[in-house]
Amino acid sequence: MLAFATGMRRGEILALRWKNVDSDHGTISVVQSLEQTKAGLRFKDTKRSRNRSIILPKFAIKELRRLKSKQAEELLTLGIRQSDETLVCCRADGQPLQPRSVTQQFTLLRNRFPDLPRLRFHDTRHSHATQLLSAGVHPKVAQERLGHSTITTTMDLYSHVTPTMQTEAAAKVEAAFQAVRRKRKSR
Repeated sequence: MLAFATGMRRGEILALRWKNVDSDHGTISVVQSLEQTKAGLRFKDTKRSRNRSIILPKFAIKELRRLKSKQAEELLTLGIRQSDETLVCCRADGQPLQPRSVTQQFTLLRNRFPDLPRLRFHDTRHSHATQLLSAGVHPKVAQERLGHSTITTTMDLYSHVTPTMQTEAAAKVEAAFQAVRRKRKSR
């Protein structure tokens, strides 16, 4: 849900802690990433060491509140108290998830719905960006949500959305032109 709702990278989702979720203001602060190394799991700075804030859609805020409550109950049954440092997406004991296991679980879930396209986990990020740009969200906003270093990166990756945007832009220019024309004729 977080991948589709925010466009966050897998490692960013797995490093997200409850202290980084502000459900009152509906925001997430992306400050770390989790990666698998030969030595094991490690938390690291985000790509290009840039923290960012993402405003959540209402359904995501609601789901995160539900998850936090459910997770607190489940951890308590193990004698573990949930805190601000607790990971949002974690194993039943509060420990980090293996990034590979998230990808495998995503694939298993996707396979339960044969009518869905064959998406990889990372494709959720691309879906998020494409939906934003197709809906007319300014590319700068998409860049900030995705954590790209420049707007050029965003537009280079998602230029396939541009033809539709070009058609919509032309229609808006046409509508503005016609409105001026009608105004002149009515004088």
